[in-house]
Amino acid sequence: MDRVKKMRVAAIVTVLLFALVAAAGFASRSPVVMSFHQERRVAVIRVTGPIVGGNSDPVSLGGSSGTTSGELMRQFRKARKDDSVKAVLLRIDSPGGSAAATQEAAQELQRLKDAGKPVIVSMGDTAASGAYWLAAYGDKVFANPSTITGSIGVYISYYDLQGLSQKLGVSEEKIKSGAHKDIFSPFRPMTPEERQITQTMVNDMYNQFVAVVAKERHMEEPAVRALADGRVFTGEQAQKAGLVDAMGNYYDALAYAGKLIDADPDKVPTVAYTEPVSWQQLLKGDLSVFRFIQSAYGAENNIPLPLLLMKRGWQH
Repeated sequence: MDRVKKMRVAAIVTVLLFALVAAAGFASRSPVVMSFHQERRVAVIRVTGPIVGGNSDPVSLGGSSGTTSGELMRQFRKARKDDSVKAVLLRIDSPGGSAAATQEAAQELQRLKDAGKPVIVSMGDTAASGAYWLAAYGDKVFANPSTITGSIGVYISYYDLQGLSQKLGVSEEKIKSGAHKDIFSPFRPMTPEERQITQTMVNDMYNQFVAVVAKERHMEEPAVRALADGRVFTGEQAQKAGLVDAMGNYYDALAYAGKLIDADPDKVPTVAYTEPVSWQQLLKGDLSVFRFIQSAYGAENNIPLPLLLMKRGWQH
């Protein structure tokens, strides 16, 4: 067999293998197959990177490396409606992000808790600011001794480009409907009145943050305010301050969640909700072949392709 024929055969085999793997993966995630998985499980939901608003596609190439409020709300709702899920493990490795995005995700997290499903939090490297806002909802919060957490507070930033624009000979002209319509313009100084308006907004959001921490952590507001000056804590410091419950890594938190559902702490059944993908995304170039196969099998991590191809069926 000459070289050209060998290449053709190899290409055909690759395509067939890919089709079989994808078909098997999607079949294993179909409602018919999933209906047999009625054992008590823990839903694992991850908050990774900055928390932002919107509902970006997490599997598209060039997408956001953070977590969107849309993704979190969707996963919280699925966990709430999934009868096999009896507890949720919220794994957080995030510096925080948008207050509004965090808040709307937190509303769905509260509804999940109201449905009687306990939330266990596992902090990774960082769980600060808005990420701690979410962590505060945990019924049991685990952190590593060196986790960076806390940073309870709010800020609004803007740029002052007046010096640069003057050097470049650039000026801004505008016609506005009200005195404060361009309150954050980088080409003019903020007036004392506008500074007070902005400070009032920040104070309002800050008070909301403090109220959440006080309520969910069962602390008095004055005690929370004493900690809520924007400072960060290590995991050990946060535990002493009452912001964290226990020291432990991801598997310690998973084992604790497993005990809540009467599962073997070393073999806790879990489920993760990945975004569905389609052949259209693959054909349009919005999705890599590897990510398509990953989604077909529900693989949450970057499993090497050879191992992924050897993976037998859907595992929880």
